[in-house]
Amino acid sequence: MAEAAMNREQLPIPDTAQPSPTSLDVRDQDPAYEPPQPLRAPEGAPNVVVVLLDDMGFGAPSAFGGPCEMPTADRLAQDGLRYTRFHVTAVCSPTRQSLLTGRNHHSVGMGATTEMASAAPGYSGVRPLSAATIGQVLQGNGYNTAAFGKWHQTPARDVSAAGPFDRWPTGEGFEKFYGFLCAEMNHWYPVLFDGTTPVEPSRTPEEGYHLSADQVDQAIDWVRNQHSLKPDNPFFTYLSFGATHAPYHVPQEYRDKYRGCFDHGWDRQREITLQRQKELGVVPQDAELAPWAEGVPHWDELSEAEQRSAASLMELYAGFAEHTDVQIGRFVDALEEIGELDNTLFVYILGDNGASAEGGLGGTLNEHRIASGIEDSAEFINEHRESLGDATTHAHYPVGWALAMNTPYQWTKQVASHFGGTRDGMVVHWPRGIAERGGIRNQFHHVIDVLPTVLEAAGLPHPSTVNGVSQQAVEGTSMLYSFNEAAAADRHRLQYFEMVGNRGIYLDGWMAVTRHGTPWEMVQEGRRRYFDDDRWELYDTNTDWTQARDISAEHPGKLRELQQLFLIEAAKHQVFPLDDRMTERENPKEAGRLDLMGDRRSVTFHPGAARLTEETAPNVKNRSHSVTAAFEVPDSGADGVLVAQGGRFGGWSLYLHEGRPVYAYNYFGLEVYKVRGDVLPAGRHEIRLDFDYDGGGVGKGGDATLHVGGEQVDKGRVEGTIPYYFAFDETFDIGMDRASPVTEDYAPVDNRFSGRLESVRIDLSGEMHSDREAAEGREHFRTAHE
Repeated sequence: MAEAAMNREQLPIPDTAQPSPTSLDVRDQDPAYEPPQPLRAPEGAPNVVVVLLDDMGFGAPSAFGGPCEMPTADRLAQDGLRYTRFHVTAVCSPTRQSLLTGRNHHSVGMGATTEMASAAPGYSGVRPLSAATIGQVLQGNGYNTAAFGKWHQTPARDVSAAGPFDRWPTGEGFEKFYGFLCAEMNHWYPVLFDGTTPVEPSRTPEEGYHLSADQVDQAIDWVRNQHSLKPDNPFFTYLSFGATHAPYHVPQEYRDKYRGCFDHGWDRQREITLQRQKELGVVPQDAELAPWAEGVPHWDELSEAEQRSAASLMELYAGFAEHTDVQIGRFVDALEEIGELDNTLFVYILGDNGASAEGGLGGTLNEHRIASGIEDSAEFINEHRESLGDATTHAHYPVGWALAMNTPYQWTKQVASHFGGTRDGMVVHWPRGIAERGGIRNQFHHVIDVLPTVLEAAGLPHPSTVNGVSQQAVEGTSMLYSFNEAAAADRHRLQYFEMVGNRGIYLDGWMAVTRHGTPWEMVQEGRRRYFDDDRWELYDTNTDWTQARDISAEHPGKLRELQQLFLIEAAKHQVFPLDDRMTERENPKEAGRLDLMGDRRSVTFHPGAARLTEETAPNVKNRSHSVTAAFEVPDSGADGVLVAQGGRFGGWSLYLHEGRPVYAYNYFGLEVYKVRGDVLPAGRHEIRLDFDYDGGGVGKGGDATLHVGGEQVDKGRVEGTIPYYFAFDETFDIGMDRASPVTEDYAPVDNRFSGRLESVRIDLSGEMHSDREAAEGREHFRTAHE
């Protein structure tokens, strides 16, 4: 179809009509038939690559003055453009949904992460069909499309073998997907999908495996194949990393490179970084360090042990960041080798939110402990210093380093009111489309601007309908006007911000903000903070680049004007009602969203059952339950896992070890409680584990009783249980324990049950909300299953 006759505003583009037959014999056909032509992108449309890092602040990468050496970002910046006022949404899923749709996160149902979705329209976690993704638009216009790495946009209840798969990457415009769907991932033992099929890494860490390298290998292979087979077709590659989100997993040589580099501490690092930023020109010469966060100790207030542990964790993070960037460099090299780098619009976004404060004030070896209110001591971290970054740790640095990595801005991830949570560096590289090399762009922009930028660069319109569904307006502003005009006036002049109650409104440099919560206080324990009590601040970022000076007292009228504008924008984009719940929303019933299991109290699984995420598995937390496994032991004996959930940093497992049935409960990697029976003879067996939960709140203990053939063989005490989440990066598995092991009784990979497994049944009691209810519930539960 000729370009002039092609209607690209309605996708899919209809097939070209063929002439009617005019002859019985094809040789007499007039006009003669022409072979159907494949759909092609507009002439000259560039390849597109979007790279997105996780949990990296503005002041972390060397390209923006930070201490983390990132040679690929430096290289692309020196041959492209640095954007100094680029903004995201303060948390991962919302940024990703906005990036791929060109709409504000509440407008497309992603007011928080997928695991925190609720029934409210702005927080449903479900992308409306009226907001097609950039993958769908480019694919519908002749691009080949692929996504590699972290996704974190599929509704949590849909991440199972039962689907539906329409909001998996392959249902959202990506012909190829290789990566993971959840918030974070173990980089040594990841849980991955190829399309919608679960896959396991082909190598172990001992054989050199690492997730970041693996996804780049996959991306390189895909691009090379596209170029070899369809060299005239442009491609779109979305390369999204789990790094630098915790856990910080990195080869030892990268960690060791930074030994001693952070002994000067976070206060001094802020000063060093600001000076480098001024030298690079990514902040003005009069930029000031924004105020330090209340309640966070300064470096000289730490003990020697605390300084040592904090420095070690920052060394680890820096190594993780550099390692990730080096992998991206391999992808850039591959584009150059096939001659496509100059014709590729390469957008490198150095963070989906500001640096994360979710490691707590002291940092941790297991971020899941911090999320449940359990802190690691500096001495404990120092004891494990040589293990940092390996498979036995799930580390996250302290709040002080998060603040330093957001230099020169204040606050962190989650805090949408301040630039520390929302401003990240971005590099754009496109030699055929950008004349300047090493340029700085200071225009105000937001992640919703990426989609319209790509479409304008490719010569494509915003579609009015996609698959028959009318499309809601794209809310972003193309950045293309700034590519070759450094002094161009801002076109993105108005932008609201909101995340878990933290709010802000920007208009022509003025910004009114209110911080509602403290990001490292993850467990609210029934406390409620009223939105009307929040104190608003006012900044003129035309003269105060870093939000260093609150001028609300001097300009009360301007503050009121912007507060009213926030109400208008928030109502327009489905921000209301505000929702500041954190851990509570991880419980589907508390959040008010549907989950896969619903109210079912009994679920039976069979061998070959696909792995399940925590959102799709039976919820055994904070309630009494039983696990029953039926299996056959051959004459040669049997070992291995019958059923397991979670892993090394928290979970439970029912398995055979040296022929003996064992139940293990791993409490945050701090303690592993076990009950076990005697060696089982050959033949068919049924074992049952009853867990009687104490009740009276969440995270309480319970009694674990193991039965073999209906007879009690052991009973033991579990002093505490995991209240909220076993792990985002682990699974519920039948017949094996994928990823990291719950217990060291079996290996992390070769732990499949060697007998013949028939079935595993999980039976659940009702939730217990008081000691009396717990006692009554346990009695009813026990009677029902004896």
